[in-house]
Amino acid sequence: VTSPQRQQGMRRSPLLALRASGETNTDTGMNEATCVIDGFGPLPRVRPKSVQELGELVRQARADNASLYPHGGQTKMSLGMPPAKPGQAVDLRELTSVIDFPARDMTVTVQTGITIQSLRDILAKENLRLPIDVAQADRATLGGILAANTSGPGRYGNGTLRDYVIGISAVNDEGNEFKAGGRVVKNVAGYDLCKLLIGSLGTLGIITQATLKLRPVPEEQALIAVACETAGLESVLTSVHDSRTRPVCVELLNRTAGKDLFQQADSEAPDAPWLLLVGYEGNADAVHWQVAQLVKEVGMPRQLIARVGFTAQPLWNRLIELAASPSASTTFKANLLPSAVATFCQSVDQGPKGAALCAHAGNGIVHGLWTDALTKEQTANMLTTWRELAQKGQGGVIVPRCPPEWKAMLKVWGPAPGAAWLMREVKAKFDPQGIFNPGRFVDRI
Repeated sequence: VTSPQRQQGMRRSPLLALRASGETNTDTGMNEATCVIDGFGPLPRVRPKSVQELGELVRQARADNASLYPHGGQTKMSLGMPPAKPGQAVDLRELTSVIDFPARDMTVTVQTGITIQSLRDILAKENLRLPIDVAQADRATLGGILAANTSGPGRYGNGTLRDYVIGISAVNDEGNEFKAGGRVVKNVAGYDLCKLLIGSLGTLGIITQATLKLRPVPEEQALIAVACETAGLESVLTSVHDSRTRPVCVELLNRTAGKDLFQQADSEAPDAPWLLLVGYEGNADAVHWQVAQLVKEVGMPRQLIARVGFTAQPLWNRLIELAASPSASTTFKANLLPSAVATFCQSVDQGPKGAALCAHAGNGIVHGLWTDALTKEQTANMLTTWRELAQKGQGGVIVPRCPPEWKAMLKVWGPAPGAAWLMREVKAKFDPQGIFNPGRFVDRI
């Protein structure tokens, strides 16, 4: 492990010279020997092949007063602040074992270096799934989505990762693996460390294994796209919220995002300022009834596209990828009351043209994406507007992606929350030496 004083003249123990080929992975564009995080680096990259090797790596970092930056497929590396001190990048993609898969119990225990697509393929053989929407599933790893608490359009009906993780294992700052929860659904012993580690951005330990609740693959699915004018947006959203149906997703897109969605799905988008997409899953009879019921409740005449069965899949897939588009140079993410989404989206849509707005309208989460180059001043002004509007909806705004040199000025995590002192106390208990991802999380934790 590289100590801060030896960053230029690197010293490695034989154990830690795990992999350093110097070659670039053509699939991901990543150099396998080094890693740059938000312009910080290059950091030497190591790939432990077992939890035991990972533990040795942590113990060496502790002895050298160095830091470790865990990652998987690097789909979320832009999230957070630049690293606070030198260290090593820890590539966990060798930890891919399936520990236990009792399909009848609808649970699976797996190491967290496995990609989401590989996990899906394994579960699909038993007609099961983890119902969490993950963009770039062929690269994103289970550990990465747990650390970032990733979710997508389906969180409205299916929930988030915290609803599906029933057991978790992680390596602590002493290099020892600790466990919480268990491999059965009705396990309630001990503190709920599962929920604490999920979304902690790898700052409390390195997650190595998880036990997940699963659900059967739905028999049928449908996606309805409703064209909306600005004046009637609030009433349409209210109709969906008050509906007798039970959608799994309620997505609101502005014109730019709507065109992109349908273009990538090889279809023609309805011509309207706003597009509302409502999705259903379940048995065939229930899905067909809900589609017919929603058409009645939303009311006509409105331009409407309904896709049922396999014809809905391309649109579903693209909808999952939309808010995580790698082509966006700057992105915002607002979290506010669902009742404030329509007003918020209408207001921010008046900003610089070219912005794509994608809102999980049922949950109160709004993503803004800009593919055109913005100046730092434009970004700062827009962010001020977003935060003022979000505050009215009892929410806030973070910046998941922007040029690294802007991050400190933009305060990408927003103003320090009132509970920041408690977060620091938790960090101090789990990682007093600051080994894991220092400086990258809220309030530079």
